[in-house]
Amino acid sequence: MNAESDERGEVVAETVATPATGDVTADGAMDGAMDGSADGSADGTAAKEPELGSKAPHFIKRSRTLHLSWQVAVFIVGLAVVAAGVVMLPLPGPGWLVIFGGMAIWATEFVWAQLVLRWTKRKVTEAAQRALDPKVRRRNIILTTIGLVIIAVLVGIYVWKFGIVMPWKIDE
Repeated sequence: MNAESDERGEVVAETVATPATGDVTADGAMDGAMDGSADGSADGTAAKEPELGSKAPHFIKRSRTLHLSWQVAVFIVGLAVVAAGVVMLPLPGPGWLVIFGGMAIWATEFVWAQLVLRWTKRKVTEAAQRALDPKVRRRNIILTTIGLVIIAVLVGIYVWKFGIVMPWKIDE
């Protein structure tokens, strides 16, 4: 686990030992995993999440004042984008897309925004997988068909009772 020290540009590394997964060296590599895979996952695929924290350039992170100014600027720009997205929700425009874009801007600097985006991505992926499930798709198709049949019957009854009367008169 890496943590920044109070000294400029200096990184402090710790060695963490976990009996279930093996030892982690100072550079973050696994000495040995219980399942035998190199990356510690059960199926051998790398499922590494990006690191949390600031994505600011190194020269900005070195100066505390500059880094704080950078964070304030990123917060203001992200706030403006999120506010524009909120305004676009009732008005024409891609409101949710713009809101998530503002969250992505915030996620370049703030851990809380990174965690919110990770949670959102996970939920969207789960919803997409559920929607592609054959049983769920079949149920949705059946419900949509029933709804369309009900609407067609209601429109047919209206047309039978009142006929088709256009709201304008065209006499040519």
